[in-house]
Amino acid sequence: MTTAKDRPLLLIVITGQREYREYLLRSIATEYRIHLVTPVEPTWEKPYLDGATVVPDTGADQVVAAAKALAATADVAGVLSWHEEHIVQAALAAEALNLPGTPADAVRRCRDKSATRTTLAAHHLPQPNFALVGALAEARAAAARIGYPVVIKPRAAGGSQGVVLVADERELTDHFAATRDVPVTDQPIFDRGVLVEEFLDGPEISIDSAVHNGTVTPVFLARKQIGYPPFFEETGHLVTADDPLLHDERLRATLTAVHRALGYTQGWTHCELKLTATGPKLIEVNARLGGDLIPYLGLLATGVDPGLITAALACGIPPMPVPTHSQTAGIRFHYPPHPDSVVTSITFPTPLPEGIEQAIPLIPPNTRISPPVKGNIDSRLALVTATAPTPDRCQTLLTSTVPTVVLKTP
Repeated sequence: MTTAKDRPLLLIVITGQREYREYLLRSIATEYRIHLVTPVEPTWEKPYLDGATVVPDTGADQVVAAAKALAATADVAGVLSWHEEHIVQAALAAEALNLPGTPADAVRRCRDKSATRTTLAAHHLPQPNFALVGALAEARAAAARIGYPVVIKPRAAGGSQGVVLVADERELTDHFAATRDVPVTDQPIFDRGVLVEEFLDGPEISIDSAVHNGTVTPVFLARKQIGYPPFFEETGHLVTADDPLLHDERLRATLTAVHRALGYTQGWTHCELKLTATGPKLIEVNARLGGDLIPYLGLLATGVDPGLITAALACGIPPMPVPTHSQTAGIRFHYPPHPDSVVTSITFPTPLPEGIEQAIPLIPPNTRISPPVKGNIDSRLALVTATAPTPDRCQTLLTSTVPTVVLKTP
């Protein structure tokens, strides 16, 4: 008889926000014991944990030391993080314990967008033209060389923070400092921290893939909705189980070549691409599970459990992404109506329409928040997820389920 103590022990570095990541812990805890490394005492995570180590900070030294201390008292099967700012620390901890995983240097090449671009350029892989800059004068020269419009983005931030489409030199001047100064936790300070990139026209997609011993298996494909121009705020995603692009040979070849060039050999990745008139071109590679509940949408659409697959990959076990059903799942994010909105309450219609899977407020009452430009991903009011037989029906459900937001009057 198998007992809880017989299950493999998985060390996870940081969980992230409950609304976006609890589904992963819930799944993983059914087949693994979880030990969490965290800078704060666990709260909502406790029911899923076998233990936790609270560290004074989550830099590499502290995370590796915590991993070694745990390994001295228990057999650790794998190390995992899906938190963008801690994927390198997790890779270093896996290396220190001689456990499966992609080498930390390769994870750094994904984490550092400049290193990603430089590596892919050396392998002549499809991506936008780019330049790494540190000052506004450099950015102006790079934009003039590449040709407006251009996209500026921080070298190491996540969640589309600081990513802006600029149409001319005046807009570049207006936005450059904010992009340059986006704060990033546990990341080196770069003298040159901004990328200036060619703007690629076309729809944007993301692909979450399982990678085992260098073999890349696309699992979920999401079609992204963007809002609040000139920013690239991700306002929603749709995942369809049988999306034909999952089987597109050119796209799959590009994914394989990108992973091979970067040296990513073991784990889960979230790649973002633009579908241009000349073929798919890479926007970025994230060496982790996708955010915005995209893997959860994949679970709803296909029955394939991303938590269990990514845990298995962290332990060196081959993935088995076998769908059990086929439908479309989607998410839509709601934002405050104007800057400095003080939100008193957020409610949804009851009962929720059939097909709405969840409708969740994301901020507590009496919170002051703003939409982009002043706000960012942390200023979302609420999220709604839905499932339906077709993308059109799913999108209709999402757009018709709108929260009632009560604002505090001045």
